[in-house]
Amino acid sequence: MSHGIACFERALPHGITLSCRANEAPAAAPRVLLLHGFPEGAFIWDEVLQRLAGRVQCLAPNLRGYERSSALADVAAYRARHLVADVAALIGQQGAPVDLVVAHDWGGALAWGLAAQQPQLLRRLLIVNSPHPATFLRELRDNPAQQAASAYMNFLCRPDTATLLVENDFARLWGLLTGMGGTAWLTEAVRERYRALWRHGLEGALNYYRASPLRPPLAPTDTLMTLQLEPAAVTVQLPTTVLWGDADTALLPCLLDGLSQWVPALDVRAVPQATHWLIHEQPSLVAATIAELVAR
Repeated sequence: MSHGIACFERALPHGITLSCRANEAPAAAPRVLLLHGFPEGAFIWDEVLQRLAGRVQCLAPNLRGYERSSALADVAAYRARHLVADVAALIGQQGAPVDLVVAHDWGGALAWGLAAQQPQLLRRLLIVNSPHPATFLRELRDNPAQQAASAYMNFLCRPDTATLLVENDFARLWGLLTGMGGTAWLTEAVRERYRALWRHGLEGALNYYRASPLRPPLAPTDTLMTLQLEPAAVTVQLPTTVLWGDADTALLPCLLDGLSQWVPALDVRAVPQATHWLIHEQPSLVAATIAELVAR
């Protein structure tokens, strides 16, 4: 237990173990699952967990490949269906459905798939700066600005990336955070939490990028150029709220264009001057939005 947050490992039926963080709340309180992105870990939700303690049950797993969660060596083990299966199994152990899934960045990629394909597992969805797969595919294929903003994804797929990221006290990772707006919130105490996370290893986290076809094309023959997504696999009928930091330099506002085509029950809330790291910048806003949504 750390600052009212319990840390434990949860073994799933299909052989994967996820290390988790949770707050304290009554058994009858609404249940919320929080999914982090790259290069983060479950600890990014701690302030949110603390603000909601006593009134909302929050569970934040370290996703496959992160911290002490299972980190398989095979890149294919990080394809979307396997990652979504981890989240579905975790919810199943809690007793589905959960009242709300909250997800950022790569966690959002999993949450979009979960909500579209297994809507019985959750009642509502809250996305924080994470592109829907259909709009992301469109913009990566057709929009030079988003291609340039996402160019770092191809670097993260290189076989030597983990070695390069560790060099000089994770210098390139700090550059990734600060280059996307990580300035005031990235204190030395927060840096040390990231260092502790990254020392567990980076290959699993990088395998998310290597296993996905959704990255800027390097040639006209890239898989992305002919990729088609089945509408049923990406259409989310559940009530969905999107918090979007409008100063995100990696995920451009064009990713919100036409989103209601795939998410008809949609509420988009732009957050002025917030960056990709909205959870670090405004945990009170995130917590207040969660409290509002679970009260509905």
